[in-house]
Amino acid sequence: MKWRLQEGRGEAVYQIGVEDNGLLVGLAEEEMRASLKTLHRMAEKVGADITILREREVDYDSDTPRKITEVLVRKVPDNQQFLDLRVAVLGNVDSGKSTLLGVLTQGELDNGRGRARLNLFRHLHEIQSGRTSSISFEILGFNSKGEVVNYSDSRTAEEICESSSKMITFIDLAGHHKYLHTTIFGLTSYCPDCALLLVSANTGIAGTTREHLGLALALKVPFFIVVSKVDLCAKTTVERTVRQLERVLKQPGCHKVPMLVTSEDDAVTAAQQFAQSPNITPIFTLSSVSGESLDLLKVFLNILPPLTNSKEQEELMQQLTEFQVDEIYTVPEVGTVVGGTLSSGICREGDQLVVGPTDDGCFLELRVCSIQRNRSACRVLRAGQAATLALGDFDRALLRKGMVMVSPEMNPTICSVFEAEIVLLFHATTFRRGFQVTVHVGNVRQTAVVEKIHAKDKLRTGEKAVVRFRFLKHPEYLKVGAKLLFREGVTKGIGHVTDVQAIAAGEAQANMGF
Repeated sequence: MKWRLQEGRGEAVYQIGVEDNGLLVGLAEEEMRASLKTLHRMAEKVGADITILREREVDYDSDTPRKITEVLVRKVPDNQQFLDLRVAVLGNVDSGKSTLLGVLTQGELDNGRGRARLNLFRHLHEIQSGRTSSISFEILGFNSKGEVVNYSDSRTAEEICESSSKMITFIDLAGHHKYLHTTIFGLTSYCPDCALLLVSANTGIAGTTREHLGLALALKVPFFIVVSKVDLCAKTTVERTVRQLERVLKQPGCHKVPMLVTSEDDAVTAAQQFAQSPNITPIFTLSSVSGESLDLLKVFLNILPPLTNSKEQEELMQQLTEFQVDEIYTVPEVGTVVGGTLSSGICREGDQLVVGPTDDGCFLELRVCSIQRNRSACRVLRAGQAATLALGDFDRALLRKGMVMVSPEMNPTICSVFEAEIVLLFHATTFRRGFQVTVHVGNVRQTAVVEKIHAKDKLRTGEKAVVRFRFLKHPEYLKVGAKLLFREGVTKGIGHVTDVQAIAAGEAQANMGF
């Protein structure tokens, strides 16, 4: 059990009544009670909790009824406060993303006029227009018995963190086309484990839905689909939207296997299949106003295991510290605070790190004063975790989004010229030398100009090539192999960095043409 919990990063599912070769024999009631008691004692020994997920009777050659039981065993790893899962929320404008998150995290149903989403908005203009324009984070907890822990019963974020053994962090992204760059930034820099694509039942696949679906596929983020607003339309309309989704998912570009979830049994199966095969795409149909089928989504999120294994995380933790800066704040009496994700290594309070590159390509020394994860204090940060770091009186003007904080011995390489193997997804005419695009690589977002297209003069939609780009403003920290997205108006392309022309700190200004 210890080994299985370690492999599943704190979670394991046991099937009682199934033989080693997969034969469903089942157990009589007395035997099942005894087996569950034994499992309970084993779990107690390792400090875990068990929850019965589902029971099923099997037809076996015997007079007494025989059952199979599926049990979830959960234990928070000793070096962690809780199991963590990041879910990006995508979908067209007005499909109900913020409302669904408001209902899940506040524990109260919506009134049909957007009351549930008010607590999620960060700006006045968002409240006035009802449209998300920035990236906000919302948390939903599950305790070790699988019960929902959220802001209901007037809990604070700290209390949710303390009483949860599993935390789902929702990254609420913007649906409007105007804020597409914000949505891309959220998907590339916050490294979500999976994405939730929300489709409104009454409008179907409209607006930016296809674009968001394409982004998730391009960045290889596994996703599941939620059809919302089923209380607004007839059953036939909901079925038509689901059929439309199934058709799109089965297309050659997607290669997904849609799985409609209609019962708790389906939700358990969907969570297990989704983790094993990224091609499975569960589809939920629910309403944030009537609360219909909302429980099925909660069951799915509770059982959904971490999608990276413990071995990968341990390998990342052994590397040198690298923290991506995604947000910068000034907090009264604390000073400058940066938010982001630790992509490798371990970060502790009091660590001395260097941050950069600045406009002239330098790295500046700083000290991490304190760390917070999900609004509660934390001593140690591990690879793959998102957090905010307080930097004391460090000058905020020296920081910008897209910088990295690394350990001084890393000797980071920066570049203003890099090469990438790209696929041009869409371009109205021909893509050639001198064309300017906005490049997204992880948390880096900057305009770059095409300097050279290898072995070709120009590119058309659907063509592949190795292209040399030059950043226009300042050098950036890039890694070979990093996923790359670029856009300019309707022009879009994806690829990965193949070569970086490293420059020394002093040469940066000369190379940028200053």
